Formats: sequence, C-alpha cells, structure tokens
Amino acid sequence: VPPMTEAAARQALLRFVASRCCYGSRAAGDLAIRQLRQLGTYRYRLETFSESRLSKWAFEPFTKPGAARPPRDAPLDPWDVEVRAPPLFQGQTWRCRMPHSALVRDCHRCHGHGRSRCGVCHGAGRTRCVTCKGSRWRLKQQKRCQLCSGTGRKRCNTCSGRGSKTCATCQGEKKLQHFKQLVITWKNNVFEFVSEHHLNFPGELLSKVSGENIFKDENVVVYPIIDFPEPEISLASQRAIAEHSVVFATSSRILQQRQTIELIPITEVHYQYSGKPYLYYIYGLENKVYALDYPERCCCGCTIV
Repeated sequence: VPPMTEAAARQALLRFVASRCCYGSRAAGDLAIRQLRQLGTYRYRLETFSESRLSKWAFEPFTKPGAARPPRDAPLDPWDVEVRAPPLFQGQTWRCRMPHSALVRDCHRCHGHGRSRCGVCHGAGRTRCVTCKGSRWRLKQQKRCQLCSGTGRKRCNTCSGRGSKTCATCQGEKKLQHFKQLVITWKNNVFEFVSEHHLNFPGELLSKVSGENIFKDENVVVYPIIDFPEPEISLASQRAIAEHSVVFATSSRILQQRQTIELIPITEVHYQYSGKPYLYYIYGLENKVYALDYPERCCCGCTIV
C-alpha cells in the first residue's frame, strides 16, 4: 500500500466534507496537517462453499391419464441425482423433481370427484337475499322483494347455483400426481475477523471497505494458518475452520473453501485549525474518512461516517 501523502489526505477530507450537507469546506482547505501516522489492521476471511439437499413431497393436478403407471425403479437418494453446480462461492437454490418418485392418487380434497362443496352456500346453491335479508319483503315499501322474487333466497354467485365448484386442489382433474421435490441449496458461508487496532475509531466501519490482499489459500479443505505475525489472525483461522467443519460437514457437503488475509490501511491525520489541534482517520483502499471533531459544521443531524 503506497504511503499517504498530505495532498491525498487533504483531498480525501474534501471529498468527505462535500458529501455532508452540514460540513463547511473552508476548514478542510485551510487546515495545516502536522503529522501523518501510517497504521493498518488485518482482516481474516474464511469462505466455505457448501451444498445441502432436501427432498419433500409435493403434488400437482394429474393431467395425463394415459401416463398413470407406478414407478418401475426405486426412488433415488437425494445425493444420487446429478446436477450442475453454480460457479464457486455464488449462492443459489435449485428445485427439481426426483426421478422414479411419481405416484398418482385420487385428490384428497374432493375425494376424486373433481368438484368440492361451495363454501358460501354450503352446497345448497342458494343464499339469503342481501336486499330483504331473507324476509321476502321490502319493509320500507311494504311490498314483495323483487330481487329474490319474494323467496328470501337467491342463486349463489360463487358456484352459479350448482352447490359445488371446481376443486381448487386438483383443478377438476380428480387425481393428483405426488412426487418428491428435491431442493438443492448452494451457499457461501463467510466468517470474518478484524484484528484489534486500539484506535478511537469504530471497528464496524472497516467491514465496508477493501484492503490489500496479502494472503490467499483455496482448496476443497483449507488448513489453519500458523505463525502469522499477528497472533490474533492465526487464532481466528483455527477457530473459523473448526466452526465451519462442525457446522457444515455434518448437515451438508463442503465443495470448496477459501481463506484470505487483507491489510486494511489506516492513516491517523493530525492537523491544526484556528490554533486548535484536531485529527481524522483515512481508512481502506477507497480512502474513506472518519472525522469525529471536524471544526466547521452545524448541528442538523448529519452522520459523521
């Protein structure tokens, strides 16, 4: 990472000030930079690309009566189904029908009739008149209700007076085809750790920036890093690999692992303005700025990061 210069530090602050509605740019242009303290911290990341499979029963209306035949072969194990995995470390979910698992049965909702009782008229085909409320008379006019012709009931609009309607489950086909649906989930599981920097600086900001990649190890299974100059990184690697092995090796299959170490640059900028000392931080390869006590600002609720 190239060292931070005064010109680059001032330019980073000017960009930061320009993005804040209540920060004035005069201080950023007139301040005197006294010291640039080059710092940095390490970020360790472990990515475990896993695949899990789950089969569950599903059904659909059976629309091909001529194809109704029992499966000839035994159903496959979920892991015996051949599929093409997506690119490594890219999550995706895929559903398919498991071969040799289809069974045709009468619809459980309508018991194979293709129609079910109307839930509005409860099979009667007629409902109470909404105008006379079943009394057969228009009380205000003292005459027979014309909407129901004085019967107090009218034809059910939901089932058109038939008392039943097409079964919503089998869509009138009377039979359902049951099959096992295979759900395959590819997921990139990430463990991230940032070493302590002991600065007056919110550590969560570092997760939003990039650093210089100084180490990369990728394989089906990676091994813990040992003897790294920062002991915290070695311990994080051991802990992350152990956790992922316990969690994902038992409930899924690990297809690939990748571990990286990044050096995130942090520059502590000490400056003076109007005879008073201040400081701000520049972090990440994007040269983001954190200025807690910027001297020229008004209190209108702007965030400072």
